[in-house]
Amino acid sequence: MIVAAGEPWASLLGALHTLITVCDSVVIVYFLVINTSYLVLILIALGEFVRTLRRAPFAGHDEAATSPLTPPVSVIMPAHNEAAGIAEAVRAMLLLRYPEFEVVVVDDGSTDGTLDALREAFDLAEVEYVVPDDIPVRGRVTSVHLPRGGPVRLVVARKDNGGKADALNVGINLARYPLVCMVDADSILDSEALLAVAKPFCDDPQRVVASGGVVGLANGCTVVAGRVVEARVPPDLLGRVQVVEYLRAFLLGRTGWSKLGSLLIIAGAFGLFRKDAVVAVGGMDPDCIGEDAELVVRLHKHMREQGRDYRIVFVAEPISWSEAPSKLKVLAHQRRRWHRGLTEILLKHRRMVGNPRYGRIGLLALPFYVVFELLAPLVELAGLVLVPLGVLMGAVNADFLWRFLAVAYVYAVVVGMVSVAVEEYAFHRFTRWRDVWGGLVGVVAENIGYRQLTAWWRLRGMWDGLRKSPQVWGAMTRAGFESPGQVREKGGDRV
Repeated sequence: MIVAAGEPWASLLGALHTLITVCDSVVIVYFLVINTSYLVLILIALGEFVRTLRRAPFAGHDEAATSPLTPPVSVIMPAHNEAAGIAEAVRAMLLLRYPEFEVVVVDDGSTDGTLDALREAFDLAEVEYVVPDDIPVRGRVTSVHLPRGGPVRLVVARKDNGGKADALNVGINLARYPLVCMVDADSILDSEALLAVAKPFCDDPQRVVASGGVVGLANGCTVVAGRVVEARVPPDLLGRVQVVEYLRAFLLGRTGWSKLGSLLIIAGAFGLFRKDAVVAVGGMDPDCIGEDAELVVRLHKHMREQGRDYRIVFVAEPISWSEAPSKLKVLAHQRRRWHRGLTEILLKHRRMVGNPRYGRIGLLALPFYVVFELLAPLVELAGLVLVPLGVLMGAVNADFLWRFLAVAYVYAVVVGMVSVAVEEYAFHRFTRWRDVWGGLVGVVAENIGYRQLTAWWRLRGMWDGLRKSPQVWGAMTRAGFESPGQVREKGGDRV
């Protein structure tokens, strides 16, 4: 009886032992593939950087800045409770080097005096203005304002709160020019940013429908009059880790995907689009928290279904700067929101995944994002549980454990160091060795604690997206650019 009773337990333990062994092997293969994929994208980006550097002396920015053939641009800035910095942000936008453009600010129901700050800074006057209805909007436009005394290229609209996507749709309706540039109100653009991101439209006007630019972190940088004049690595470890993330994802990763013709994400902080293409697909989706990336996926879908020859490209130059969260609580809100947005996008466009009708978007880019972006936090946390469990049960030996650590973490450190080296070779943004070493410190720190924390936050974001919980942006506390001691709240709870 004793032997008979022990046989089911022995069988169960044996099955569990086998299952853990298989799962651990799957995890190690997963990390090997994902890190190799990142490395391949970095090497593709390196090749593109080499070509970009060779063409740099002949980029033609001076000619484009004076040419009447350069397509005019409407810069759209949605703003919600940005009174502390909105006037300086608009002044900086108005000083961009570009032959013909306008700035359209959409005050999305601010409660902190954002409109008052703009009215005082630019002597605005309310005017009678019929807002076109090319794209349906939810928040009612209550007033439109223009500068009272001169040819300042500025339009300010006040609307009922409806969220960032709805504010962008109002801005698109107000835009007078064929290209629309979507910019966050707290972003800093280099003086030639518009020229750089508009160049693909000048070079290939028939096919290019959207272009995105690099977003760098302004934390620790010297900012004067709305311009980054000296790049620095943030002094705090959290900022350094995020610099490495932005290099790998926003610069190298998207450059690689662009070269493959499979770019899926253009950051909402800085992207340029053909207005007619955006209107054709219905504008921004106010129900998706990742409205910027969702628009790009929808443009791909529309163009493929129409059988159009088109391009969506990424400009490999550090031309837009944003402030990264400096507190873990704020960072947690951001990453949870980002991953929720990714979840919603992939669910909405799930029929495109693996569908040959959508070419490399359906067969390469979207499956990659499902397996190696959406599911990455789940695999990360599963590995942290299953591998130690396998060691305790004897299903994993010491050799396997070292292989796992090498593939999952040491390989990731190598990929991160290659990212820093490639960026420094191509653009040499940092003039001090201490900044380069700070970036390398961030590479190591990213894999010790930070990855695991973000995996948990991202997993919660995926769960939020799957169960369709109410969308909450959360308070994004920022230190500000001009005054290091200044703290302001960005956003807040929004629909």
